[in-house]
Amino acid sequence: MDQNWMNHPNLGSIDAAKLQMLQSFAEQGKGKSQNDMLPLLMMAMQNSKKSGMNFSANEISSIIEVLKMGKSTKEVEKIEQMMNIMKNMKK
Repeated sequence: MDQNWMNHPNLGSIDAAKLQMLQSFAEQGKGKSQNDMLPLLMMAMQNSKKSGMNFSANEISSIIEVLKMGKSTKEVEKIEQMMNIMKNMKK
């Protein structure tokens, strides 16, 4: 994933450090399956908590919508599955 997504106008109010952390996560996840992404996602969540970095519901929603743009139906479904897994992990 290139860094152009970070410049999307919908993300303008999100702190640059948060976007950079997400870019780092995306680079680590390149070419990985959904199952392989889960440990990376858990690590990213732990690291963000340790550094005091919290994402609001609006920030998360905006990021997900931008990431879905230009993706195939199958890719969008995978993103939505990952979000459902994350929601269930928070319960």
